[in-house]
Amino acid sequence: MTSKPFKTLPGALSDIRALCVVLALSVGALIICLLDPIPVQSLRLAQFDQFQRWHPRPHAPVPVWVVDVDEASLKTYGQWPWPRTRIAELVDRLHAAGVTTMAFDVLLTEPDRNAPRAMAQLWNNPQATAALANLPDPDAVLARSLRNGPVVLGNSLVRRESIEPRTTASPQPPYRVVRSGDGLAATWLPGSDAAVWPLPVLMANARGVGALNASADSDGVLRRVPVLLRLGADIVPSLSAEVLRVAQRAQNHVVRSTAAGVQDVRIGGVTVPTNAQGEIWLHYAQRSSDHWLSATKILDGSIAADALRGHIVLVGSSAAGLMDIRSNPMGQQMPGVQAHALALEQMLSGQHLRRPAWANGLEALVLVLGALLVGLAALAARGRRAALALAVALAATGGGAWFAFVSEHLLLDATNPAWAMLLVFGVARGLHHLVTERQQRWLRTAFSRYVSPNRVSHLLAHPEQLHLGGKRQVCSFVFTDLTGFTPMLEAQDPAPLVGLLNDYLEAMLSIVFKHEGTLDRFVGDAMVVLFSAPVTQVDHQQRALDCALEIDAFATAYARRLQAQGVPWGLTRIGVHSGEVIVGNFGGKTLFDYRALGDPINTAARLEGANKHLGTRVCVSQAVLAGCTGVPVRTVGRILLKGKSQPLDIFTPNATLDAAQCATQADYTAAMCSLQVGPDQSADHALAQFESLALRHPHDPLVALQVQRLRAGATDDLIVMLDK
Repeated sequence: MTSKPFKTLPGALSDIRALCVVLALSVGALIICLLDPIPVQSLRLAQFDQFQRWHPRPHAPVPVWVVDVDEASLKTYGQWPWPRTRIAELVDRLHAAGVTTMAFDVLLTEPDRNAPRAMAQLWNNPQATAALANLPDPDAVLARSLRNGPVVLGNSLVRRESIEPRTTASPQPPYRVVRSGDGLAATWLPGSDAAVWPLPVLMANARGVGALNASADSDGVLRRVPVLLRLGADIVPSLSAEVLRVAQRAQNHVVRSTAAGVQDVRIGGVTVPTNAQGEIWLHYAQRSSDHWLSATKILDGSIAADALRGHIVLVGSSAAGLMDIRSNPMGQQMPGVQAHALALEQMLSGQHLRRPAWANGLEALVLVLGALLVGLAALAARGRRAALALAVALAATGGGAWFAFVSEHLLLDATNPAWAMLLVFGVARGLHHLVTERQQRWLRTAFSRYVSPNRVSHLLAHPEQLHLGGKRQVCSFVFTDLTGFTPMLEAQDPAPLVGLLNDYLEAMLSIVFKHEGTLDRFVGDAMVVLFSAPVTQVDHQQRALDCALEIDAFATAYARRLQAQGVPWGLTRIGVHSGEVIVGNFGGKTLFDYRALGDPINTAARLEGANKHLGTRVCVSQAVLAGCTGVPVRTVGRILLKGKSQPLDIFTPNATLDAAQCATQADYTAAMCSLQVGPDQSADHALAQFESLALRHPHDPLVALQVQRLRAGATDDLIVMLDK
């Protein structure tokens, strides 16, 4: 973190390396999401599941029922597999109930193990064989039942090496798949190279056959079911798609695909939008007993006569022992037949949950823009504002995804843009801290020469108050100068005097910082101090005067102490004035020189020099006293400084005078009042008053000044300075 900062940018935005890190993290997060590793998928799917739990699909008024071979059915009619005659009875009763189409979510791939022929072979008894020979074949009985109405059977797509060759023969399908578009739909579809088909006798009498395959995601949750699958080079329908075809008495499954994958499948008069792999996302509803019937009620005839008339019925099992239990996004266990029923409901109602092809592009754009925005905010803004920007970005992303889900049934991922934003924000805030700390060290080093330590802390907390380049500001100034120091250097060894000067200036500077003043500059043994810059101080006049008085007290005591030691240390003269100046950074980029420019500084310097002619140590202008209270002062008069056209009312604080040697405030004020009247005839009266005071207080410097002026012909309190 040593790159050169750009001072025109706020916060850590001034550091080019911090910007590069934010950009690199944003691009890196984008690459991770495009690679789509398992953790990224898991986050996305977890969000989709939560949305479904918050907003399950309302139950659609579609004629789809499930006949459940549940635990009660197995308890009543025996364990599975049931004899084919029992299944035939179930089929006959459903036909009699008026169902339009029925489908079996079970595999009927092997002959009935309880068939007479199988029993004869098992017993190997001629008498038994003769007795069983006249009994009907259960599979043939079921085949005749299937012939009485539209029935769809199930098959299973598998890998060839996992099954016996006799089960892989592909019968002539009762459907036709028509390919539209680029004709490459099969390359996108999930599938296998072999299938387990129903018994030929059953297959020959069924109206349709569909794959029961539905693969769960890596976490075991079933979220999608296929509409079409691939069997070798062929395309085959799923159970739900085939039921929809048979229910409409249609012949074709028309699949439309592009270079981006499968777009949709048209089955009869229904168009089913799919993802690129020919799957539909299941929008789960809360589990309800509506449209679910136990197989027991069908077999014992306890169901109402018209309950199933005109309906589609799926036969499946919720019995745990049949191993067809799946996990769903609602956090529940469900029978596999429910997935087919939900898919069929969505196809018939048109209420599809979709993840559009443009979702990945939109999410990538949101991820990059969001990460960059929160990263820049983290670099530039203060903690609360940066956190607010992050919260707004996260809320907008999550809220947009939620709105799309509720209003349009779209699945948009907000989790991956969210973690990217959080990552970039966290790193950027760390960089902000490091860069800001470095900048604060730079500011602290620069301004520790000018500003008291507690003011440095304030500037670091509020850098916007630090204006580099210059601005107009009303400030107060204290100008000090040490009398006789240059001749003393010429007359003595300068080495010890330099040490004494450093001690003197250090103590003076500590007083300045105590009053939160800013050092404008040192000029040899002279010092210029300003107040109300760079940070505005509403009481800058009071601070300046209090600082001047404390400097005078220290400098006087310091001089007396050194004089007692034989060091001819001079007095310190001080000028205090206030006015509008321009303060800021002067000197260009090479030399950082924070100072004030303007006439009030020159005036403060002239007031410091005027002390030599007035016999005072501290001269204060009326501009300073206008903002002060509680400081007794003595009027010096109106002084016209050299080069000025207007005089200034000048005062000296009583605290800088020796009360034992000076006239009382009342006597001096009375004498000054007679002098300030103005007419010539009052000059004699004023002279008499000051001469009377001079007799009683011969060491009062201001009384002596006025006597000298009046004797020289002065008629009022105007003092014209002929030199600086």
